[in-house]
Amino acid sequence: MWIILILVFYFIIALFIVISILLHGAKPSKTLAWLLAIFTIPIGGILLYLLLGRNRRKNKLLHLKKKNFLNLPRPSTDHMASMSGKYSKLMTLVYKNSHFPPTSENVLQLLKDGKSTFEAIFCALEQAQHKIHLQYYIFEEGELADKLLQLFEVKISQGVEIRMIYDGVGSFSLSKSYIKKLTKIGVEVYPFLPFKFGRFLSSLNYRNHRKIIVIDSAIAFTGGINISDKYLKGDDTLGKWHDMHLKITGPAASHLDYVFAMDWYLVSQDTILPQVVTLKTNSETTRKLVQIVSGGPDDDFPSLEQAYFTMINKAKKYLYITNPYVIPGQAIMQALQTAALCGLDVRLMVSEKADSKIVGWCVRSYFEALLKSGVKIYLFPHGFLHSKIIVSDDSISTIGTANLDDRSFEQNYEVNAIVYDQEFARLLKEDFLKDAQICKMLSYQEYLQRPWSDKLKQGFGKVFSPVL
Repeated sequence: MWIILILVFYFIIALFIVISILLHGAKPSKTLAWLLAIFTIPIGGILLYLLLGRNRRKNKLLHLKKKNFLNLPRPSTDHMASMSGKYSKLMTLVYKNSHFPPTSENVLQLLKDGKSTFEAIFCALEQAQHKIHLQYYIFEEGELADKLLQLFEVKISQGVEIRMIYDGVGSFSLSKSYIKKLTKIGVEVYPFLPFKFGRFLSSLNYRNHRKIIVIDSAIAFTGGINISDKYLKGDDTLGKWHDMHLKITGPAASHLDYVFAMDWYLVSQDTILPQVVTLKTNSETTRKLVQIVSGGPDDDFPSLEQAYFTMINKAKKYLYITNPYVIPGQAIMQALQTAALCGLDVRLMVSEKADSKIVGWCVRSYFEALLKSGVKIYLFPHGFLHSKIIVSDDSISTIGTANLDDRSFEQNYEVNAIVYDQEFARLLKEDFLKDAQICKMLSYQEYLQRPWSDKLKQGFGKVFSPVL
C-alpha cells in the first residue's frame, strides 16, 4: 500500500515538473535531456532537475533584484551619442540588456597577474575617503585576507564605510572567525546565496562569479582575479595562477558600483545609492570609451553571451580569445567556426593544465571541431591561465569574469568591461602574441591522432557540458 502511495506521489510530482519543462524549457536539447532523466532515473532525475535544470529566466529566481533595480537612479545617458559607428549595435545591445551606456573620460590600467593587481588594489584602497565596496566569488583566508583586514580596520577608523559580499559556495572555506573579525571592526559583510539545506535545491547552482572593488564610486577593479594567495604563490597542483585584471578610473567605475548596489540589495535588503562620477582628464590619449555589461540567471536575456556573440560576428580581421573554460554552446560555436571559415585569424589560448579533470576533458572535446574549421588553438604551459579576454581588429576588447560556457551565460552573475579603444586593444593583442610564443600550438592532423582513451574521456566530459 505504501509503495503504491509513494509511486503515485512520485508520478504526480514528475507530471508537474514535466509540464513546467514543456512550458518553460529554454532549449529543446536540454528539455529532451531532462525529460529522459526524469523518466529513466527514479527520484534522482527529479532531484537533478530541481538542482540544475530549472529555467530561472522564466521563474525569476531573484525577482526583488529587478524591482529594486527600477527604483535606483538610472545610469547617466549623457554619452548615448557615443553609440555610433562600427560597434553601435553592440553598444545598443549592451545598453538594452544591462542599462549601462558607454562612457568616455575613463582612465584604464591593465594589470597582469597577482602581484601588480594587488599592489594597485591596496594602493587605491589606502586612498579611500568615503566608501569601499567589494565582492568576490572566491575569498580565501591567507596573507592577502589578513592584509585586507588590517587595512579595513585603519580605513574604518578614518570614517570610511566598507561593504563586502562573498559567494556562499565559492567562498565556502571562509571561516566564521574571519567573518566575525570583519564585523567586529565594522565591515558590513553578507554571503551571496549561502549554502543552506532549506534552499539547497533552489540556489546551489546559481552563483555570483563577479569580482568587483569600487572605491568612492570613482575607482574600480574587475577581471578574473579572486582574493587568494595562489595568485601570488601558486598552488602545489597547478603552479602559479596567471590572470588579467583592469583598473578603471572614471564614470564606468560608478556603473560597477551600480552593479554592486543591486547585489547588495539582494543580500541585505538595504538600498544604497551609487554616486555618478565624472572625471575630466587632461589628455585625450588617456580617455577611454568603456561600457559595463552585467548579467545573471534572472535577466530576460543572456547578456554576456549576446555580447560575446556580437563581438565575434563583428570581427573583420582577427579575433584573439583567452579563456580557461571554453565550453561553447551552439551559437558561440557556430560564430567561431564561421569566422574562421570566412578567413579571419581566429586564435584561442587556453591553459594546458586544468583545475578540474572533467572540465578539462570537456574543454578539449571541442578542440577537434574548432581546429577543423581553422581556429588556431594555443596551450599555455606555465601554471594555470585564468584570464577572460577577447580582443579584435585593434579596435575593441573586453576583460571580465565571464567564461565562454553556459554556466557564465545562463547560471552565474557575471560582469565585463568592454573597451572601445585602439590603443588598449593593441596592448592586449601584443600581450596575447607574446604569450603565444611560449605556447604549444595544436595541429588538427596531430590532434586527430590523440589516444582513444583521451577521446573517450573527452566524450564523457562533454556529456556534462550543460551543467559545468
